[in-house]
Amino acid sequence: MLNHHTLLAALAAAATLLILPTGTTAAPTGTTTTTPPPNLTAASPLTTHTVVAGRGGLRFDPDNIVATPGSIIEFHFLPANHSVVEAAFDAPCVPKDAASFDSGFFPVPARADGGAVQSGEVFQFVVRDDGKPVWFYCAQGKHCKGGMVGVVNQDLGSGKLLGGFRELAGRFGGVVAGVQGRVVGGWRGENPNPLAGF
Repeated sequence: MLNHHTLLAALAAAATLLILPTGTTAAPTGTTTTTPPPNLTAASPLTTHTVVAGRGGLRFDPDNIVATPGSIIEFHFLPANHSVVEAAFDAPCVPKDAASFDSGFFPVPARADGGAVQSGEVFQFVVRDDGKPVWFYCAQGKHCKGGMVGVVNQDLGSGKLLGGFRELAGRFGGVVAGVQGRVVGGWRGENPNPLAGF
């Protein structure tokens, strides 16, 4: 025969099972656990920054990009022939080192009617660290010396700014070059929007 305390404990356990909300179960030890709600947090999608090489003359447009780590910088190329190569601030117009990104050249014939045309391929690289500026230039002929340079995440407090980099490029007296005449440090791929009309 059940004593008074055992009967009350059995009735309390039965009542708990009857009033538990959906998704809640009673553990045999008398404790309850609740199923957590679904996680509604999602990772932010990657951002792609588009840069056009050759719009408005010997320029990258834009030539000053602010991008978070993991962002993609995607270069589109207009006539006639451009490239993009990573440099060091103090040594523009030459590759920073053997691991510098280099797109290789993108020859694009101009249209006879003067209409907009761009390469069927693009070059992309991933921003690794927003605390370190990434300087770049076009290795075609005198383009770098003519001011066709740019930067990702310039450090405003360092005194090394895009205007200074462009000035150093204009005074460059060496031979402008790419890394090794091949694609390094990024990807060449099909242009996702070749009819964009840059």
